[in-house]
Formats: sequence, C-alpha cells, structure tokens
Amino acid sequence: MSRRGGVSDFLETVVAERLADMAVTPDIAALERAAGVAPAARAFAGALRARRDLGRLAVIAEVKRVSPALGALARIADPAALARAYAAAGAAAISVLTEPRHWGGSLDDLRAVRAAVDLPVLCKDVVVDERQVLAARAAGADAILLIGEALAPARLAALLALATSLGMGALVEAHEPEAFRRVLATGAPVVGVNARDLRHPATLDRRRIDTLAGEVTGERVLVAESGIGDVADAERLPARVDAVLVGSALVTADDPAPLLRALAGVRRPGPR
Repeated sequence: MSRRGGVSDFLETVVAERLADMAVTPDIAALERAAGVAPAARAFAGALRARRDLGRLAVIAEVKRVSPALGALARIADPAALARAYAAAGAAAISVLTEPRHWGGSLDDLRAVRAAVDLPVLCKDVVVDERQVLAARAAGADAILLIGEALAPARLAALLALATSLGMGALVEAHEPEAFRRVLATGAPVVGVNARDLRHPATLDRRRIDTLAGEVTGERVLVAESGIGDVADAERLPARVDAVLVGSALVTADDPAPLLRALAGVRRPGPR
C-alpha cells in the first residue's frame, strides 16, 4: 500500500484486496459457463439515452449500505423491495454495491435486485479481474463499473472488451483528469466523473464535473457521480451531463421516492 502525502491510498488498498479475493475464486471456466447461461443483459446505455431523449435527467439509483467516507448508511434488509421502490419512482437503472468489506455489498444483493425489477442493473465494485466480470454476468448484472484510476490502460480496455463480448454495458469512471482521458480513449459509450476521490474518500470535489464535462463529445452518455444530495445539486450540473448516480441521499431518506421523482424530473437539453 502506498502513501501519498502521509495518507493511505484507499483505492490501492481495495485493489489489492480484490486481487487477493480473485486468487481463491473458482476457476474461470466455471464462471464462463455460468455467465453463458445467464438471462440476456438489458440495455444499460439505451435506458440512460431514453431518458435523455425525453429531455430529462436519467437517475441511476443505488442500493448501498455503507460508505467508506460516511460510514454505515442503511441496513437495507430487503434490497429487492428498495429496488422496486426506485423503479416505481422513475429510476432509469439500479446500481448495486457488491464489494463486501468497505461498502457492505454482495452478489446476492445483485441477484435479488435483478429478479425484482425490469430495469438494467449495474454491478458496482472495484473490478480488477476477468472473473469479477464473469461472476457479475452470471449473477444477472446488465452492466459493470470500471474505474480508470484502478486499472492500467490495457487492463481497462481488456475488461471493457470482455463485458461487451458478454452483452453487458459498462459505466467507465474516473475522478482524476488524466485517468478520465484514459477512460475517454476506451470509446466506452457511458462514462462517468466521480466527484469523490477514491484514493482519499473523504475528499469530495463537486467542481470536478464542471472541469471535465466539456471533454465528452458525441453520443456518449455522461454520468455525474457522488455529491448529489438534492435537486439543486442536480440542477447545477453542466448541461452536458445526462445522468446522475445517487446512493447515500436515497438510502438515508425516510422515503426515497420524493427525491428520486424530483431528480428524474430535472430537465436536460434532450437528444444530441
């Protein structure tokens, strides 16, 4: 684990943990077989574009128990029920945390959500190995998260290509400008700017999306991640932003539906 300015690099720690986990994961052939018989993936990018084409903000609503920055958020005894509530309130897609140590998630949560809703389901983890992509697909994930800072360019491209070959979508994100340019170089249809620095999760820079949004061109979908607590936060986003990923504000609300409906009603410029 490296230290930058005397502070532990949290992302590097999680990468090392997930690599160690993969060393004791079932062989890749078994995962390939399981992924091959999973239900067909739902169109992640298409669901986000459909909201954009209506001139509305696409909301990826998250099932999230723990935040490394904020601590325990919600118990979420029934992730399927929460996902159904999100779908009823206008979510375009559902994100499910599957990293167990720091976010309190699991593939069991993802399976429960996938069975409960018709929306695309994003597997959100620190993905570093092909076996994680295959396991996510086998569990029913329609898309995966890939983090620019966690992966060398060739590795990032290879994992994105594997997801694509399985019919999956991907949200390819970064916080740091250099990593975001590597993300753009992959050609991924859906890219994200995370306001939170995963190297140091207590650091949240809501202006990062303002800095990087102008680098996204064409038909790509741009997602703003972290730091969206209310409608005012969403309305302040650059016009180029098509979607938001919201977790903490929804799971800590007594009833997430009013906030989700309001976010899903935020106007966007429409088709590109």
